Amino acid sequence: MDNTEATRRLHTKKQTLDDAYAAPANFLEIDVINPITHGVAKKRYTDYEVRMRTNLPVFKIKESSVRRRYSDFEWLRSELERDSKIVVPPLPGKAIKRQLPFRNDDGIYDEEFIEDRRKSLEGFVNKIAGHPLAQNERCLHMFLQEPVIDKNYVPGKIRPN
Repeated sequence: MDNTEATRRLHTKKQTLDDAYAAPANFLEIDVINPITHGVAKKRYTDYEVRMRTNLPVFKIKESSVRRRYSDFEWLRSELERDSKIVVPPLPGKAIKRQLPFRNDDGIYDEEFIEDRRKSLEGFVNKIAGHPLAQNERCLHMFLQEPVIDKNYVPGKIRPN
């Protein structure tokens, strides 16, 4: 066998602009955006819009937008820890010191704190949702797509059609 023949470059198809900018084969995009603080005094809380877009077959709904509080992220984490086989990443801390009275700032309602928490929650939910085993968990689907989380749901797996 001729040595030049064995080491000759393969002829590959040149990538077109359409190929380069086409939608990826499989994608899952989750953004945690638009934090809003509601209520006054002890009834005050912040929630976030969780927006999802995907073409993964396991998700029946391809685009969704729901509002979630920090406690909803805590619920998701505890459900996954209990029912799935994955190592669940930590959530950003509860910020107990920021909740103490007589502070010189807005504590957990400070804009900078809310933005830092938003980024951390976005990283958390993307790490989880990017895991193939977590993508089959009913609690993740409910968290991402149902307007109200049914805390009495029956845990289980979602089977793609």
